[in-house]
Amino acid sequence: MKKTSSKRVAWVGLIAMVVATLPASIQGAADESTRPNVLLIMADDLGYGDLSGYGGKDVKTPHLDGLMAEGMRFSEFYANCCVCSPTRAALLSGRYPELVGIPGVVRSYRSGNFGFLTPESIMLPGLFQKAGYHTTLVGMWHLGLSEANRPNQRGFDEFHGFLGDMMEDYWTHRRHGKNYMRKNEAEIDPAGHATDLFTRWAIESIRQRAGSGKPWFQFLSYNAPHSPVQPPKDWLAKVVAREPGITDKRAKLVALVEHMDDGIGKVLEALKQSGQFDNTLVIFTSDNGGSLPHGASNGPLRSGKTHIYEGGIKVPTFIRWPGHVGSGKKTDFQALTMDILPTVADICAVPINHEVDGRSFRKLLLKNDQQPFARPVYHMWLQDGTKEAMRQGDWKLVRDQKGAAFELYNIAQDPYEKVDLANKHPEKLQAMAQLLTAHMQRANQVPWKKPAR
Repeated sequence: MKKTSSKRVAWVGLIAMVVATLPASIQGAADESTRPNVLLIMADDLGYGDLSGYGGKDVKTPHLDGLMAEGMRFSEFYANCCVCSPTRAALLSGRYPELVGIPGVVRSYRSGNFGFLTPESIMLPGLFQKAGYHTTLVGMWHLGLSEANRPNQRGFDEFHGFLGDMMEDYWTHRRHGKNYMRKNEAEIDPAGHATDLFTRWAIESIRQRAGSGKPWFQFLSYNAPHSPVQPPKDWLAKVVAREPGITDKRAKLVALVEHMDDGIGKVLEALKQSGQFDNTLVIFTSDNGGSLPHGASNGPLRSGKTHIYEGGIKVPTFIRWPGHVGSGKKTDFQALTMDILPTVADICAVPINHEVDGRSFRKLLLKNDQQPFARPVYHMWLQDGTKEAMRQGDWKLVRDQKGAAFELYNIAQDPYEKVDLANKHPEKLQAMAQLLTAHMQRANQVPWKKPAR
């Protein structure tokens, strides 16, 4: 029998002791096969009432409904902002967007631009990249055109999509006459409807990653159903035939949503065919509430996009991971877009060694048992003045117009914000306003304008 040296035994014991002190998620991090892939799908301007699984009566979304039925459906999930860029910044930074330089919409022209990602901002794709994940963005970026703030410079190994802000046409993919379609840094000019292109590129990336032995993170960022509302003609015809009496505006919006749902179904099928379905954590959400002027529905919620009432910030959200997140689960746990980063990092054993504002709801997903976050949360939007809101427990403070008086609502008792309690509870209003003011003062210290050359 071979003799084992006492020195080697001591080293083995020391290593075992160190490993035993590590969190379980970190212990397993070295084994790539135990870490899930992550497919994070974000719609643009999808209303709370624009999926049949969230009560939409005139819309059919079988693939997304099936996805939510196989996972956990949130009834109290909130976008960080009532418009696009800030929520996307919150998603990718895990921070309040106004603290990473994105308090408003990032535009492709300087005069209407209200954001510039701070150079020191640490982004989700970079974190996952360093932890051994392959990172991909398919679809909209909407966080800046400058070289330092493009997807590949912010941690995405692969970018296949639209670099600018909104498309002015789903078929020609232009903004102010410029082509912002890119494959990494190269300009491309593909033919086809943007939703179909993003679906196809997402599928191509998923198939390429199959069998690589390396986990991947894909951010599939659709521009649907954002205006201009341009569904393919055959999808519109189906809706009109099925829904007698539907308005033209609503029919186009519904058709655009259903066309996106079909694309997502194809992406999910690609996961199945490539053998990656069961080991892929799938998250679906929207960047803000639906745009009422363009035919969206936020159900019974008050108002919509560009407003910080519930219809502008409460969004349909659900998460699926077979064998880990129980199927058919519904939760009224309150979470925000910025909580997604720390949650997926927690699940995937991706270390976070810097300040984030979001919190992990991993226990909720994996054990269906987590105490509510005891924290105030803030929503703001800068556009020639600010709109601000704050939620603390059941109470919500709102200032939806520049210079207006604060409104106060108890969301548990009044989820549709019909009864302003500002005069009835002045002490509560004052205490919340002080916290909100402090947050705004902190936000105002963060530069958001692009540095002059």
